[in-house]
Amino acid sequence: MLLKLLLPCLLFGALSQAQQEPAMDCSAQIKCPINVYFTIDTSESIALQVLPPGGLVERIKSFSELFVKKLQEELYKDHITITWEFGGLHFSDEVKIYSQITSNSNEYIQRLRSIKYLGRGTFTDCALSNMTSQVVAQASPENRVRFAVVITDGHVTGSPCGGMKSRAESARDAGIKLFAVSPSTNKYESGLREIANSPVELYRNNYQATGTTGEIHVETIDRIIKVMKQEAYSECYKLTCLEKPGTPGPKGYRGQKGAKGDIGGAGPPGEKGRQGDPGIEGPIGYPGPKGFHGMKGEKGELGSEGKRGVTGLAGRNGTDGQKGKLGRIGAPGCKGDPGDKGPLGYPGDVGERGQEGDPGSKGDHGRPGRDGPPGPPGELGQKGEQGSPGSPGLPGQKGRQGERGGGGPKGEPGRRGDPGTKGGAGPIGPSGEKGDVGPEGQRGLPGEVGNKGAKGDLGLPGPRGSSGEIGSLGRNGSRGDSGDVGQRGEPGAPGPKGDRGRTGFSYPGPRGPTGDRGDKGNPGPQGARGEYGQKGAPGVKGTSGDPGDPGPTGEPGPRAPQGEPGEPGDPGPEGDPGLTDCDVMTYVRETCGCCDCEKRCGALDIVFVIDSSESVGLTNFTLEKNFVINVVSRLGSIAKDPKSDTGTRVGIVQYSHDNTFEAIQLNDSRIDSLATFKDAVKRLQWIAGGTYTPSALRFAYDHLIKGSKRDKAKVFAVVITDGRYDPRDDETLLQSLCSGDVIVNAIGIGDMFSRHQEDESLKSIACNDQSRVTGMNLFADLVAEEFIDKMEEVLCPDPFIVCPDLPCKTELAVAHCTQRPVDIVFLLDGSERIGLENFRYARTFVEDVARRLTLARNKDDELNARMALLQYGSEAEQRVAFSLSHNLTVIADRLAQMKYLDSSSNVGSAIIHAINNIVNDQGGRQRVARRNAELAFVFITDGITGSKSLSEAVTSMRKVDAVPTVIAVGDDVDMDILLQIGLGDRTAIFREKSFSQLSRSSFFDRFIRWIC
Repeated sequence: MLLKLLLPCLLFGALSQAQQEPAMDCSAQIKCPINVYFTIDTSESIALQVLPPGGLVERIKSFSELFVKKLQEELYKDHITITWEFGGLHFSDEVKIYSQITSNSNEYIQRLRSIKYLGRGTFTDCALSNMTSQVVAQASPENRVRFAVVITDGHVTGSPCGGMKSRAESARDAGIKLFAVSPSTNKYESGLREIANSPVELYRNNYQATGTTGEIHVETIDRIIKVMKQEAYSECYKLTCLEKPGTPGPKGYRGQKGAKGDIGGAGPPGEKGRQGDPGIEGPIGYPGPKGFHGMKGEKGELGSEGKRGVTGLAGRNGTDGQKGKLGRIGAPGCKGDPGDKGPLGYPGDVGERGQEGDPGSKGDHGRPGRDGPPGPPGELGQKGEQGSPGSPGLPGQKGRQGERGGGGPKGEPGRRGDPGTKGGAGPIGPSGEKGDVGPEGQRGLPGEVGNKGAKGDLGLPGPRGSSGEIGSLGRNGSRGDSGDVGQRGEPGAPGPKGDRGRTGFSYPGPRGPTGDRGDKGNPGPQGARGEYGQKGAPGVKGTSGDPGDPGPTGEPGPRAPQGEPGEPGDPGPEGDPGLTDCDVMTYVRETCGCCDCEKRCGALDIVFVIDSSESVGLTNFTLEKNFVINVVSRLGSIAKDPKSDTGTRVGIVQYSHDNTFEAIQLNDSRIDSLATFKDAVKRLQWIAGGTYTPSALRFAYDHLIKGSKRDKAKVFAVVITDGRYDPRDDETLLQSLCSGDVIVNAIGIGDMFSRHQEDESLKSIACNDQSRVTGMNLFADLVAEEFIDKMEEVLCPDPFIVCPDLPCKTELAVAHCTQRPVDIVFLLDGSERIGLENFRYARTFVEDVARRLTLARNKDDELNARMALLQYGSEAEQRVAFSLSHNLTVIADRLAQMKYLDSSSNVGSAIIHAINNIVNDQGGRQRVARRNAELAFVFITDGITGSKSLSEAVTSMRKVDAVPTVIAVGDDVDMDILLQIGLGDRTAIFREKSFSQLSRSSFFDRFIRWIC
């Protein structure tokens, strides 16, 4: 009853409250400020795309200026009033903010026009990090819509600030939506997609600032602004005007007490409070009463050291300072630039001579050497004068008869007795049981391919029907009601055979009716070899065998008593002549290679100046280093003492922008062999900055050539560049090497944008001598065999061969890998695709390599070469023919004993087996390969192999610092797998058409030069 009385009162109160509250006006305009931040790439990859350098940057500035002019305040869709704020930065390997965030477009445009390109590397992640912190710190508090327009080609040279993708995610987390715009058609699309917001189709959408002829793409600006306005509308305009507050509901019941919350995380540290005021000084105590005047005492003895006084009372504590306000956490700073690489340490002092080891056991007699060539006949000497006949001598006196001698010592054992007479035929033995069935024979050759059948006659074409008239397009009718399901019709006549359809979906469809019997198919490919059959049953007992051979010779009989001494025998025939000095030296030379000749180019100083700027790219920079190594390897040995007046010295300058030059000095005492020079070149890192070619040439002359020139040495300079350089550099320095005593060779190569080199700059570098300028389209042409041969002739036009002073003068070959430690591990593919004949060719090739190289003298030799070979098949089939060895006889014998596996092929498990059993000992605990030697893995394969465990194997190769070389034979090769085992170096892949051509001089010599 009470509820019926209260309900009308509650309804009346709610209606009265609703009439008192005025409704919100939906026609009111909403302010919607938008922040736009421009992030512009002015690195070298942008600055050098259009000539003159910096031309593309000027076009980007024009694009950005037009963009800002189109951002005007307006009423959008009669609901929101859009206003704009602008800010911007440009970047290379550093970031420069050219405009703080402002709403004054004229002020922003004025600052935009003042941009000067930086022209060095590209650190996009640092630019995104700075952009995020600028927007978060400076944008208006009421600004909820924030955009960034990132204008870059997507190319990066480093990620010191955490990576481009990570910094873009941080910007999105801060509420900034990123548009990715490419400045031209030269772009890296994957990098741009990492920057753009999702969906990529909206925030990337092939936005491009300029065209090929330099025109500004206005449609790109219009499309981006349209997306910005729509996104701002959805963010700012909310239909809150249609919302009306409802009547308050009845008071709910008191809920249960909630559970205790978790302990909150530690808050940020507060600001340091000010120092407290000094405490108030305490009051002075009351004076004590005056004492009585005492009697003068006697002088006492010297007292002991007094006790330490009591510590005074502490002053009052000062009042605490007020607690500071919590500070805001600052944005993380960019990662600093990597420090300069420190110089290499100097070699340690020579250790003390160790104790003399125990004398070794006497070695076996070596095999006799080959007979040397017959010497030329000597000149006929002059006939000597006839001597006078000598006077006859006096007859001697007859000697007395000697005494009978005692018994002589026991004589040597007599020779073995003559064989006895042939024994009679033994009794016929019992017939043996029939042996087991022999193993299956080798697989037969495939049959000849049958002749192709004759092509059938073409059918006559049918008559073409007349084309009907095109009717007018009718209007779409309204959809009718669904009719009743009709009865199933009778099956129709089978239709003609249709064309092959497209590939079906991955799920199975319903089972169709059984089709007609098809025509007989073509014969399938020949199947793989089947498994061995079960062992056969014992065969029928065979016939009796032939009579056996005579038994072995019987033991000699007992020794006869010693006979009487016989008469002296006649003199025996003349013995064979012993080994001459020439025979001994020939054997030594063939065995250890220590007497081989060496090629020398005389006193020679060579300076390579290589481009390490961003426009070259990392891959092309690696090709430049390979070119330097290949050329220097052709010039013989390097001078062991850089201060000597003779020998070859080599230096390198790699350059980018100003103050980034790195050099290997001509007089560096640590560069005393080809191996140390190669290691120094491989350690050079790509700088990826600007291009200051004139300054680099001046640096090369002042720091490498000027202060270390030798009086009798020829000086060569080889400059590798695309001919373009930063216009901010001094053009007059292009001829810094043209001092009259330096022979300059300029090599011009098209850059990463496929633009040709600039011939005029190259001609100035080469001292206006056009014959010294070489133009190329690709960096890969640097390492071509023909060009390496040409550079060898240019740098060493008059080589001479130095041979040791031997007692026999024979023609000796130039030594390979002399005084250079290298451990070579051959991995030979033993799969059935190779075939037995090709396997023999490969085995001969390995033996020829062993005979050509200069092998180590002994197992403790720290120089020269050692070899090992592993034949591999399936995942579990690996055979080590011989471990790392310096003995040519052992290598040749083990190669002759090696059997062909005739199996499948898996190179990944072969690499792991070689590392665990050849490079290291069988337990894998200790390294067997020499640590001071280059470890070379040489793969001989037809190019088709399994890839199981290949990633693990490649990682293991990198860990042991193995240098791969791949010999791929045949046309059917898998380049992806070859590049993996070659660690991505295409120059390390040697292609040949057939195994029989591996020992051809052109291929063989090229391979030997590469290994050495």
